[in-house]
Amino acid sequence: MTDTDEYRGVWTIAETAGGRVARVGFELLARGRLLAEKRGTELTAVVMGSGVGEEDLAELIQRGADVVLLVEAAELEHFLVEPFAACLAGLIRRHKPEIVIAGATTSGRTLMPYVAVKVRAGLTADCTGLDIDAETGGLLQTRPAIGGNIMATIKTPTARPQMATVRPRSTRPPERDAGRKGKIVREEPPAKLTSRVRRVEFIPAADVHTLGEADIVVSAGRGIKKSDNLPLVYKLAEALDAAVGASRDVVDRGWLSYPHQVGLSGKTVSPRLYVACGISGAIQHLAGMQTAEAIVAINSDPDAQIFRVADIGIVGDLFEVLPVLTEKIRQRKIDKG
Repeated sequence: MTDTDEYRGVWTIAETAGGRVARVGFELLARGRLLAEKRGTELTAVVMGSGVGEEDLAELIQRGADVVLLVEAAELEHFLVEPFAACLAGLIRRHKPEIVIAGATTSGRTLMPYVAVKVRAGLTADCTGLDIDAETGGLLQTRPAIGGNIMATIKTPTARPQMATVRPRSTRPPERDAGRKGKIVREEPPAKLTSRVRRVEFIPAADVHTLGEADIVVSAGRGIKKSDNLPLVYKLAEALDAAVGASRDVVDRGWLSYPHQVGLSGKTVSPRLYVACGISGAIQHLAGMQTAEAIVAINSDPDAQIFRVADIGIVGDLFEVLPVLTEKIRQRKIDKG
């Protein structure tokens, strides 16, 4: 049995790409800061990569980290699970953190289970909420279960560290505090960083607007009735220079492909503007978009759940509303030159 008293501190994993810290690394600081304060301990951001800029390391401290733990090596320039896992597992064994959280990204979902097995820890994936148990001090890890129909809270009473992944875009990065102080600690990587997998090529997504990074998202729901009506949604998205999203119903019916899906079983988005077209507002969908700065909902049902989170609700037939709305936006852009 693990002696849990030996473990202390909250760690977040700050992913890197091209020598820059990814947005999710800053987002995790918001969750990590709350946990660290409740536990009365330090918040550490773990950075593994190659040629990471000093400005990004400083920004991690400005946004909430007390310590930045940096491991750099040429083998860490691109993500491969074995060398990254060797570094993270080594750091965990050496420093014994109580909690480790990472983004539920492609690399986070690959790295964290691999490391959890190596260090014999518990892992809860795709958490939507993290908190500290007031009685035990343990990590409360909340995630959807049974197809998203219930929310389960999971505890790890004996294994350490307590490990979890969190959806990207499910929270906003903390504001920068230029006067905030912290320390950057450079750690040596293991002597040998080998991998049985070789990176051959990287092909970037061809989409003009990546859903997870878009400032504006226009999403289609079952209310569009059939795929032949999707051009109404695409025309509005074009007028707004927006990405196109979809509810699970739309994807399950084959009207749009899975990369468009917003919700617990799809992507979590946090744009400046989210326009929901014919979306009823099931809890699974709301969990994927309710952190948007402004939400506009268009639905013919005045009692639709989506209106509970909407900043602006339009009760009406979307087949009448969307063409008018699209034309008004286009005209406004023309008027403004």
